[in-house]
Amino acid sequence: MSVMKSSKMKMAAVAVASVLSVGIFTGMDFGQADKAEAKKKPKNDVQNVIVLIGDGMGTPYLSSYRSFKHNGDLSKQTAFDPYLTGMHKTYPDDSKSNITDSAAAGTAMATGQKTYNNAISVDENGKKLNTVLEEAKRKGKSTGLVVTSELTNATPAAYAAHDVSRKNTAAIADDFFDEKIGKNHKVDVMLGGGLVDFVRKDRDLTKEFKKAGYTYVTNKKDMQKNKNQKVLGIFADGGLDKAIDRDKQTPSLQDMTSSAIKQLSKNKNGFFLMVEGSQIDWAGHDHDVVSAMSEMQDFEKAFEEAIRFAKKDKNTLVIATADHSTGGLSFGADGSGNWDYKPVKAAKKTPDFIANKIVNGMAVQSALTKYIDLDFTKEEIASIQKAAETKDVVKIDDAIEDVINKRSHTGWTTSGHTGDDVPFFAYGPSSEKLTGLMENTDQAKHIFKLLKNQ
Repeated sequence: MSVMKSSKMKMAAVAVASVLSVGIFTGMDFGQADKAEAKKKPKNDVQNVIVLIGDGMGTPYLSSYRSFKHNGDLSKQTAFDPYLTGMHKTYPDDSKSNITDSAAAGTAMATGQKTYNNAISVDENGKKLNTVLEEAKRKGKSTGLVVTSELTNATPAAYAAHDVSRKNTAAIADDFFDEKIGKNHKVDVMLGGGLVDFVRKDRDLTKEFKKAGYTYVTNKKDMQKNKNQKVLGIFADGGLDKAIDRDKQTPSLQDMTSSAIKQLSKNKNGFFLMVEGSQIDWAGHDHDVVSAMSEMQDFEKAFEEAIRFAKKDKNTLVIATADHSTGGLSFGADGSGNWDYKPVKAAKKTPDFIANKIVNGMAVQSALTKYIDLDFTKEEIASIQKAAETKDVVKIDDAIEDVINKRSHTGWTTSGHTGDDVPFFAYGPSSEKLTGLMENTDQAKHIFKLLKNQ
C-alpha cells in the first residue's frame, strides 16, 4: 500500500470517529442530528399572503408621488421603490374592449383567469371561478378584505363574491354572507364602506353577521378595541371620505390594515388579506391631483404596515400592484418641462370638500384662503367665483381642480381607464418568482400553487 493511500485512510478514519464521538457524547443519533439541524434553518414557507392593490395606480402616480413626498427631489425613494420586481399587463378578455375595468382586473388577480369587463369572478358563461381567498379559507386560513371604497365595489367583490355584473351590489353583499366554504363564512375580517348595501329594506346583513358571531364596528375606536377574530367594520354609507378629508372617527387605510393583520394573524394556519387603496382611481376619474396624492400617501402607509409585519414574521409574502391606470395622468404637462408639487401640497382639503363648503354658504375667497395656501390670481378667483354662481358642486370642484392642475403642470388625457402596464412590487418568501413583465393573472396562479402545497 502506498504512503499516500495509507494517509488518506487514516484521515477518513479520524473523520468518522469524530462524527461518531459527536453522537456518543451528545446522546444523539444521526436522525436526531438531522432534525436538530433542520430546526436551526429558517422556515421558507409562505404562511400568509397580503395583496395590496392601488386601484388606478399607474406609473405616473408613483412618479408624481415621489416628487410630492420629497418636495421635488426625485432621487429619493418612496416605500414602494425598493420592492419593484416587474410590471403587469392589464388587458381583459373582452371582445368589445382591450382596456380593463376594475371588475375584470380584480377577477384576473383573484382567480388567475381573465374575463369580460363588469364580471365578478365568473367566466364569459357566468360560471363561478375559484378565488385565492376562497382557496385560503379551504386550507383553514383566516381571510380579510380592507378597502376605502364600498366593500361591494369591484375589487373586493372579485375576491369574495360571484356575479355577472359588478352593478349588482346588493347581491354581492348577500354573497358575503350566503356563500360559504363548508359551514364557514368566507371572509373573517371586512373593513371599509358601503352600508347602503348591507342595510336595506329587504335585509339587514349587519344583524345577520352579528348573530353569526361577528363584531360589528362603525368607527376607528371600536375597531381598534375589538378582539374578535371575526369583524365587520363599515365606516360610511358609500366609500370612506377621501384620506385628506377624514375625521378622527374614521380609520385610515393603515389603521384598518393594522387591525386586520392583528386579528388574522391569530390563526396558526395563516391568513390571506387583500387591501385596496380604492380611491386613487376615483381621483383619476375626477382629474383631482390633490386627492390622488393624498390617497397615494394613505396607500403607502398601509403598504409599510404590511412590510413591517412581513419582516418580523418571516413567512409572509407581500404583493403590491395596480389593476390599471386611470385618467391618463401626465407627470408634467403643457410643455413646461416641469411638475410642481407645491400647489398640490398647498391644499389642506380636497377640491371636492372645498366645493361643498362653498355650496353650503361659505364665501369663495374665505374657503380658498382657509383650505389652500396659495396666492390666487384675480383670474383664478374669478373662474371659481363664476362656477360658484351655478351652485353646482361638480362645476366648483372642477374649477378648483383646474387651477391646481395648471399650477402644478398636471395633465389628464381621459376620464376613464388606460391600458398601460402597471408596476408590480413583492417582498418575502417566493417573491423572487414574481419578476419581469407578467400577466395580471400570474399572481393568483402563484398564490394557488403556494396554497396547494399547504
